[in-house]
Amino acid sequence: MKRFVLALLLCAPPALARAADAPKTGPWDVKALASADVKPEWGQKVGTVREVYYPGEPFGGKPTRVFAYYARPAKGDGPFPAVLLVHGGGGKAFSAWAEHWANRGYCALAMDLAGHGPNGRLPDGGPDQSDDTKFRDFDDKTVREMWTYHAVAAVLRGHNLLRALPEVDKDRVAVTGISWGGYLTCIIAGLDGRLKAAVPIYGCGFLHENSVWEESRFDKVAAARARRWTDTFDPSNYLPNVKCPILFLNGTNDFAYPMDSYQKCYDLVQAPRTISVRVRLPHGHIWTFGEVDAFIDSHLNKGAPLPELGAMARAGDTVTAQVTSKTKLKSAQLHYATAEGVWQKRQWASDTADIKDGVVTAKLPAARPLVYELAVTDERGLEVTTPHAVLTAPTLPNSCEATPQVLGTSVAIFSSRRGVCRAQVALLPSTDEERYHVPHHR
Repeated sequence: MKRFVLALLLCAPPALARAADAPKTGPWDVKALASADVKPEWGQKVGTVREVYYPGEPFGGKPTRVFAYYARPAKGDGPFPAVLLVHGGGGKAFSAWAEHWANRGYCALAMDLAGHGPNGRLPDGGPDQSDDTKFRDFDDKTVREMWTYHAVAAVLRGHNLLRALPEVDKDRVAVTGISWGGYLTCIIAGLDGRLKAAVPIYGCGFLHENSVWEESRFDKVAAARARRWTDTFDPSNYLPNVKCPILFLNGTNDFAYPMDSYQKCYDLVQAPRTISVRVRLPHGHIWTFGEVDAFIDSHLNKGAPLPELGAMARAGDTVTAQVTSKTKLKSAQLHYATAEGVWQKRQWASDTADIKDGVVTAKLPAARPLVYELAVTDERGLEVTTPHAVLTAPTLPNSCEATPQVLGTSVAIFSSRRGVCRAQVALLPSTDEERYHVPHHR
């Protein structure tokens, strides 16, 4: 019987063979971290917010402490839903962020993940969050000295702290993170099966393929070093393990986490996912996005869910997507840009789309290459989008005697006039779902 099963696996498609493997957990002992007894040391309280310290992972052979702000609703005994708040680069434990969620009926823990307390560096803090620290070289003996290892472990330990509090409903806990905190959230959501919802804002994986760090931290170091970091700490290793509903929120022109890497990340997720890639969304420690609040509410606190958009389909120059919503839809749009140059500099425009009988419909502009997505906004002003798609431009042949080229969605017929090779392009009708990706531009 064992030989038969092994033979099946050897003959199975790669996706099936991968599914038979245990989920990747990297350097983290998830079982030990999730069961660790985390005893808080409570500090000063101001309003609904209180300082707290709790044990982190050893660093440099010495014990560490993590500082955080804890907030709970001003009224009631609970049990309340709870949320873990993960800051980004240059950030800290934000008391106002924890207070934001307490005012909405949640318990919240906003941790510092750079070894700091309320007044600067802790003598027993973990590693700092400089890029030199994040991306430094390591080996099997020092992997647990790395910033990503400590930051992820601190969040899992913080989850333990929340779950042990009598006012917290341990079965209703979510995580959200901003920028580098979004990067961490992608990893945490793939490791911590206790979570009921996750929202990475901006941050994602495939940093080695396209990100603001690609050249300085991957291209300029030895290939083995870059590969070791990527294989251990890139979120793409852990996103396939996500089990909870997840919202990906980003901007079309984000300076750090471009749309191609972002799409590769959410494509890895098998759990229910929602996407909101908004035109020129600003990047910063912004915790007031209504999409984040509503998404977590819908999974933890019986709130109205965000609208749901199905996959896009294209027929000629018409693109459609199914939409369902428990709230009234206010508008629909086609967002698009010329698919040339780096993502951060692309000029996005928007045209009004139609909504009728649960279908969003829009006409594509004629320009090629083109990147586009459909979007709907509900009466609350909350926007969700489809995954983006790309239509490529025709490639001129070496000779005008070449046969017509079928280019995904178009056919190009070449002819010569006055010594100039010209291409006449016509769209091919299609009713199938299509996904196109732009080659990475350096």
